[in-house]
Amino acid sequence: MNIKISEYNLPIEKSGPYGITVGPDGAIWFTENAGNRIGRITTSGEFVEYPLPTKNAKPHAITSGKDGDLWFTEWGSNKIGRITPYGEITEYQIPTPVSEPHGLVLEPYGAIWFSEESDKIGQLVY
Repeated sequence: MNIKISEYNLPIEKSGPYGITVGPDGAIWFTENAGNRIGRITTSGEFVEYPLPTKNAKPHAITSGKDGDLWFTEWGSNKIGRITPYGEITEYQIPTPVSEPHGLVLEPYGAIWFSEESDKIGQLVY
């Protein structure tokens, strides 16, 4: 088996890439925990970055939704975020204060499930 590994430097140094997923547009989308941004890279290596509206949101996990948008956790701001393939961002507050959401996943019927450090599992239905 012949394996090739390629690496791409992010535009912002020490941005702390964390979560990663394939978006509905075929590009790779990722969170920048320390950079407070959502990033997008094409298979040819072209980057676009989208700053989050909330300061110190610390985006963590990211997944594609049934609606063609991407959903992500904001560990530092206690929110779930949604970003369109065009970079429009909406944020949703989690009811439990300081829940520190981490991982998330899309269920087959479209709801977003996420884990919280507050010893809870959350569900966002849209």
